[in-house]
Amino acid sequence: MSPTKADNKRLLAKIRDRHAASDGVIGMPRMHEQLSYEGETASRNRIARLMARDGLFGVPQRRQWRRKASGVRPAYVRNHLDRDFQALEPNSKWVVDITYIYTGEGWLYLCAVIDLFSGKVVGWSTASIQDRQLVLKAVMMACWQRTDRTPVVLHSDRGTQFTSGEYQQFLRDHQIICSMSEVGHCGDNAAAEGFFGKLKRERINRRRYLTLADARSDVFDYIERFHNPWMQRRLDAQDRKFSVLTQLSAETG
Repeated sequence: MSPTKADNKRLLAKIRDRHAASDGVIGMPRMHEQLSYEGETASRNRIARLMARDGLFGVPQRRQWRRKASGVRPAYVRNHLDRDFQALEPNSKWVVDITYIYTGEGWLYLCAVIDLFSGKVVGWSTASIQDRQLVLKAVMMACWQRTDRTPVVLHSDRGTQFTSGEYQQFLRDHQIICSMSEVGHCGDNAAAEGFFGKLKRERINRRRYLTLADARSDVFDYIERFHNPWMQRRLDAQDRKFSVLTQLSAETG
């Protein structure tokens, strides 16, 4: 066996292992990212060829359109993000949104708060009713993990849960700057929609939940044991890369 074939065999074994560990949901881009974190230098094209030959694919995204009730945006609230989803430090920009999950006992609603710096879900809650308390519990969880009271921008759409007086007062009490989209501008909260798309593509659409408790348990597993650890590993890899570049710059300078 040639050295190239031997290395392809070795790499394919790692790909199969990582694909199985993800429950068969990650495709070439995330596989390339994962292997890069582990020190592999294989190109995206090489990984794509190996996965295709072995019949390994990710879960494709299904585009869906939905409409939900909008409230009246308070006069003092504006769109602070303006589709700028880059954050230079943690707990400086958050996005929040609500999605729904079908179960044998009815709909389970999930509200998630995502930190744009890390991509991690810093606060979330579930309930069988889509109301203000669902949102307040998720934002409260996000507040608990903050280490200081530095103001943070929290962006949402104009759902009635976000325009309510109780929600707006909660934000003011916790040093949170409210940011909201215009009506019909779904791209203004693309980061939150992107997370929900991955959640449904990689987990929800591949399950059948008989009860609300089953769905809650699986949401916990996905967020806390799969998504957040994945995003933390990516953040750690970026920090290591930055440290190496900084050291090299200092040595050559």
